[in-house]
Amino acid sequence: MSLIISRLICLSSLLFCFSFNGIAQTDSTTLSYQEFLINIVRYHPIAKQAELRIDFADAEWLAAKGNLDPMLTSDWNQKNFDDKLYYRQFQGKLKVPTILGVDFIAGYENTEGVFLNPENKTDEFGLWNVGVEVNLLQGLWINERRTALQQAKIFRNIAENEREILLNELIYSASLAYLDWQQNFFAQQVILESIELAETYFDNTKQSYLGGEKTAMDTLEALLILQDAVTKSQFYEGKRLKAQQNLENFLWFNDVPLILEPTAKPETYQQPIFEITPNPNLQNLLLNHPAINEKINKQAYFEVEQRLKREKLKPKLKVKFNPLLATTNDGVSPTYSTSDYKWGFDFSFPLFLRSERAGIQQGEVKLLEIALDIENKRNELRNKIEASQQQQTVLQAQLALQQQNVTGYQRLLDGENEKFLYGESSVFLLNKRQEKYIDGRLKLIETYIKLEMEILNYLYYINGLVE
Repeated sequence: MSLIISRLICLSSLLFCFSFNGIAQTDSTTLSYQEFLINIVRYHPIAKQAELRIDFADAEWLAAKGNLDPMLTSDWNQKNFDDKLYYRQFQGKLKVPTILGVDFIAGYENTEGVFLNPENKTDEFGLWNVGVEVNLLQGLWINERRTALQQAKIFRNIAENEREILLNELIYSASLAYLDWQQNFFAQQVILESIELAETYFDNTKQSYLGGEKTAMDTLEALLILQDAVTKSQFYEGKRLKAQQNLENFLWFNDVPLILEPTAKPETYQQPIFEITPNPNLQNLLLNHPAINEKINKQAYFEVEQRLKREKLKPKLKVKFNPLLATTNDGVSPTYSTSDYKWGFDFSFPLFLRSERAGIQQGEVKLLEIALDIENKRNELRNKIEASQQQQTVLQAQLALQQQNVTGYQRLLDGENEKFLYGESSVFLLNKRQEKYIDGRLKLIETYIKLEMEILNYLYYINGLVE
């Protein structure tokens, strides 16, 4: 029996270290919550995944700016047949788009050949041109380029919101695992103390039996009490190991999962982990919440898209004007004449606008869905925050009462123990006192952790964990 107790106590000896590739990491006896949190934020894959949202948004912004990149194009066509140069055509063009529906054009063409179309003919020095293309109706102010830039900027805000949401959820889940480990660890410590007490009672009863003061039944009862305590300790040991394994799911270092040594321990449950601001402004909490801001930014994203859809109700009218620059005999200096130019326009307009009107209707439905979702989320968070605040008040009152109960149970146990030493009590009564005391301490630990979990819920609802 002493060997069993010795092993149980050995399992609960407290030493913290990380086991990684068989190399011991530290001599610390305690994994504090702050150390645990730092490890998660630095090394957990989901924390890194949250940062990738920002990288993706930056790439989206770069792609949107790419719509304004100047474009250089060239074209060469040549035909030789029957020992004749039918035609040779070369065209080069530089197009510089702008955020407005205006493009600046510069180009050069040089042609020759026996069967060249006269309209394409140039002299031996070629022909230069510069000009502008303008969308006068659809696309002048609101167009795909401006929309892409605006949406990319909003997308960056959405990525920031998603990053905060991911980190908030990660820290929340990890904190729950830490609190669960904390509760089961210290609950087992209480049971281990009860084993020591039960062993003392058994030894005293056995000595009293050998001295003729106690009966064999008393000795058997004391032994059963000890065995019950050992069984209960094994039960809590299993819960502690399970909680510790769940905690290890959140421990990483340089993309490698870590494990805790079996002797690792959390910080004491009597020291509060979380801090909250007293009497916070609920309206401000809801205004700055990333889960709501994400939806508001998505709403803005689709509103920009909706403006582009409405713009497509207008006719398309693109006007092009290109002054032509002929090259002088020196082949170097192009000259300009007001009589040399090309111009034209493109016009189009769908008669029924069915696709355009359908796109606008779909966009309005989508915006309405987001607006309803925002109101629902805001109301849901408000109710959860207020309920959490009320629950914290209840748990604080329960904690104060439970602390008083444990103090009272301890005094009763100490008194019963004194009576037992003088032979004025029985193992049965002593066991009852001890059960009340142990159950009270377990209940006290549970209440402590419940209060911390409720504060954790509150911080999760207000997005206070990321800070």
